[in-house]
Amino acid sequence: MGYKVVVAGATGNVGREMLNILDERQFPIDEIAVLASRRSQGTEVSFGDKTLKIRDIEQFDWTGWDMALFAIGSDATKIHAPKAAAAGCVVIDNSSLYRYDPQIPLIVPEVNPEAIHDYKNKNIIANPNCSTAQMVVALKPLHDRARIKRVVVSTYQSVSGAGKEGMDELWDQTKGMYVPGQEKEPNKFQKQIAFNVIPQIDVFMEDGSTKEEWKMVAETKKIVDPSIKVTATCVRVPVFVGHSEAINIEFEDFLDEDEARDILREAPGIMVVDKREPGGYTTPVECVGDFATFISRIRQDSTIENGLNLWCVSDNLRKGAALNAVQIAELLGNKVLKKG
Repeated sequence: MGYKVVVAGATGNVGREMLNILDERQFPIDEIAVLASRRSQGTEVSFGDKTLKIRDIEQFDWTGWDMALFAIGSDATKIHAPKAAAAGCVVIDNSSLYRYDPQIPLIVPEVNPEAIHDYKNKNIIANPNCSTAQMVVALKPLHDRARIKRVVVSTYQSVSGAGKEGMDELWDQTKGMYVPGQEKEPNKFQKQIAFNVIPQIDVFMEDGSTKEEWKMVAETKKIVDPSIKVTATCVRVPVFVGHSEAINIEFEDFLDEDEARDILREAPGIMVVDKREPGGYTTPVECVGDFATFISRIRQDSTIENGLNLWCVSDNLRKGAALNAVQIAELLGNKVLKKG
């Protein structure tokens, strides 16, 4: 026996990826509905070897549905998630709307699966920010061994994190560099993204950090440990898919790089590719379409007493969004609802 599952926002990058991953992982589904705004009603999307027609989210009756994966942004989620939850449909939300609500669990299944039971508070579960999700998968097994005091992270985030508009802008600007008359001014991003990097993701806050940087701090504390100090610099780079992070970690106890490498090799959701030779590491292009979070360049930081550096790469549309949401659905089904 399977579940009655809804994917809301099924016409977007993340929504389509949710459908792909549900199919790839053979999630037990008896019935599936795909939703979007009224203007997309009747549009067809693929689900395995099936073609599904988009239904209008405004008119959808949530009664009798088991769970819904939301990829519709905070404004629409604020309207529709409470309706779904009130009807008994558990919402797994990819927006930032509920991440910081103390009553709503923020879950990365490899890190804090025990939090799944808190879904009962509001019938809603939050999916973390893409840059946070891959980082905490790497941090948790190391934290369990040597207790992390402080994390300094610099991100190199792909344009797909800004949706289809971000991907289109990189493509159009790149073409415009070579084709006279097709130059494209920045629209989605604050400055030119083609052949450039932009040290701003989301809006600036009063302390000079951006909201993306603040999210990494707040979410790491909620998911892993509130005592961990985090400082982040988030940068948009001209890569279509795949986020990269250079992470510096300070521990309470000494952790040898070889032991850290062994710990990460055994940790769920992680693939270690760490050879000290040209090309002995993973780049964003190589992680696209993969479920794993890749860790490379593990080494001691000699400037502090108990420090390590590492390189972390993951497909942001998968582990950073759609895959993590599906893993939460699997956790919910296996640990709580138990129908599959």
